Amino acid sequence: MLRLRQICLLAPELEPAVEQVRRIFGVDVCHRDEAVAKYGLVNALFVFGHQFLEIVAPTRDGAAAGRFLERTGAQGGGYMAIFDTHDPERRQALVESLNVRIAHVMDAPGFHGIQLHPRDARATMLEFDRSDGNERLDGAYWPAGPHWLAHQRLDRVSGIPWIEVETPDVNGLAVHWARIVDVPIAVDDDDATVLHFDLGGVRFLPGTPERLAALHVEVADPAAVLAAARAEGVAVEGDRFVFCGVRMLPRRAQP
Repeated sequence: MLRLRQICLLAPELEPAVEQVRRIFGVDVCHRDEAVAKYGLVNALFVFGHQFLEIVAPTRDGAAAGRFLERTGAQGGGYMAIFDTHDPERRQALVESLNVRIAHVMDAPGFHGIQLHPRDARATMLEFDRSDGNERLDGAYWPAGPHWLAHQRLDRVSGIPWIEVETPDVNGLAVHWARIVDVPIAVDDDDATVLHFDLGGVRFLPGTPERLAALHVEVADPAAVLAAARAEGVAVEGDRFVFCGVRMLPRRAQP
C-alpha cells in the first residue's frame, strides 16, 4: 500500500496562509502539531478528501525551512510529499541501498516514519509514514490528529489526484523517484511521464528550477474556488492560481 497522502507547503508566515486556505476552499484546520517546533516550524493541516494539505512556516533563522524560504523567495514553495504506507522499514532499507540519506526517523505511539534528505530526494523532501490503523482509508492517520474525519468536507474538497514536479531532467528525476518509491514509470494520455500510487500520482514536467510546482485539487465548484482566490488578492490566471509559490489547479470532482 502506497498513498500520496499529504502535501506540505512552506509559507513565510503561517496564519495569513491558514486564513486564505479557509476562505478559498471552505475547510477548517483539523490539526496543529506542536512537535514540529523542534524543527523550527509551526504548522496547520487541512483535510482535502482523504488527503491532507499542510502549511508550515519557519519560526527561527538557520533552520532548514528558513533556508528553503531564502532559496524559493517570499512566496514559499512545495516543501514535502508524504506517503502513507504499511512498510516504512522496508522502504528505509531500499533508499539506503540507493545511497539516499535518511534525514529523520520519527517514532511516536502508533506511528513510525522516515524523511529522506531533500538533496538526495531532489525536487522536494519525501517521507514514508505508517500509522497504526491506516489499513482503512478513513482510519487513523497520526500526522493529522485523532479527529481529522470530523473536518472532512467532501461537499467542498475531495482530493489531490495529482501533483506536478518540474525539472530540467524529466527522465532522470522520474527514474530516481520510481526507484525510491518502488513503482513503475508510466505515460499518461498527454505523453507526460507519471507515477501512479494507490492514492494520487505525480506528473514530471520540464521546467527549472527542479521543484514541486503544482497541485491538482478536486473541488465541488472550481469557479467558486477561483473567485474566492481572486477575492483574497491571489494571482489567478485562467483555471489556476498561485498559493505559497505553488500552482493550485481546482478541478471538478469526479463522480
